[in-house]
Amino acid sequence: MPTGFGGAVTQDWEPVVLHKSKPKAQDLRDPKAVNQALRSGAPVQTIKKFDAGSNKKTAGPVVNARKLDEGTEPAALDRVPTDVRQAIQKARLEKKLSQAELAKLINEQLKVVQEYENGKAVPNQAVLAKMERVLGVKLRGKSGK
Repeated sequence: MPTGFGGAVTQDWEPVVLHKSKPKAQDLRDPKAVNQALRSGAPVQTIKKFDAGSNKKTAGPVVNARKLDEGTEPAALDRVPTDVRQAIQKARLEKKLSQAELAKLINEQLKVVQEYENGKAVPNQAVLAKMERVLGVKLRGKSGK
């Protein structure tokens, strides 16, 4: 049998006080918390956001960004010169190659060859080197570059 404690029982506990933490900013923005504060009469701060709820795009910053871009970058990139375009076409036709066959030989897409022959491409030295090798024509260095 268990033996009972024969002495007087006293509590050694000290009172513990729990403090409520301050609500977080996200909890304060919660619609339920805002409505409860409005109902209880507590002060609620409201801030109107600029262009809130409108579906309009502002034109001001875009104009400034465009002016900035125009001021720092050249207006147009260099394109393939006319003499290089004609040299590519002439050499390709002499070798009796289509644009697709040339593209396959230089391991590029058909679109790349078309852009070079139309003068829309921005010259890439690696692509020009491949074309020179396959066509056997000098394409670089003519315009003093």
